[in-house]
Amino acid sequence: MFRSAYQKGFLTVLYSVGSSPLNNWSSYTKNGYIKRIYDEDIKSLVLEIMGSNVSTTFIHCPSECKEQLGIKLPFLVLLIKNMHKYFCFEVKIQDDQRFMRRFRVSNFQSKTSVKPFCTAMPMGMSPGWNQIQFNLADFTRRAYGSNYLETVSLQLHANVRIRRIYFADKLYTEAELPNEYRLMGKPKDLKKPEKQFKVQATARPPSPLNTARGEGGPAKSEPEPTASAPSAPSEPEPVPQKAPSPPASAPSEPAAEEPPPQTDAPTEEVAY
Repeated sequence: MFRSAYQKGFLTVLYSVGSSPLNNWSSYTKNGYIKRIYDEDIKSLVLEIMGSNVSTTFIHCPSECKEQLGIKLPFLVLLIKNMHKYFCFEVKIQDDQRFMRRFRVSNFQSKTSVKPFCTAMPMGMSPGWNQIQFNLADFTRRAYGSNYLETVSLQLHANVRIRRIYFADKLYTEAELPNEYRLMGKPKDLKKPEKQFKVQATARPPSPLNTARGEGGPAKSEPEPTASAPSAPSEPEPVPQKAPSPPASAPSEPAAEEPPPQTDAPTEEVAY
């Protein structure tokens, strides 16, 4: 079916969003239903398979039992939702020994059982939507010691909701996947530009550094130091001493005016 197609990167075999998602699939229902509904978690149309018996309600690809998928990509990826009920899917492959091997994966299997042509293994699912990655080449080598050649058929049973089923050449990270291959769309960029707000100068409290420098309040007038010559040390004030009275017999120098006559009364001591 896909053997002659170009197989590299991604190859989708079921996509719930489209005109005919089950174009290459055949459906079998008994005491159940297969329909497309709107899922509130991912805000998209999905394919829901529900039934009272897991083995009697399923879809199979290719639609004709005699046909083969012929997909050589080794990784099978399923975007499915856990409905908290029994669910299983089967993958039939062909190895390099030309043997048809079948892998049956379910959430009700407790132990791994390896048989010559069928291997049953358990699967754990988280609540809500899950991305199941199945390495077909690794499981073929570990279970049968042979090399994976191609996928022959694929079968999904109730009870599950399906968003997409595709094959890939390798495991891709969430950032490497195209937008339509993600469950929740394009992831948001965690590094958002920081918003910058302009704050008025009056609304900003003064910082301790500015306050120490005198910028927080009114400036105090302080004398600025000037580069002047050092002043001479001030002389100590003279201590007042008693002036001695002039001797009575001392001759006075001739002056322009005659001095007043001196009396015999004793002179009073004048303190300076």
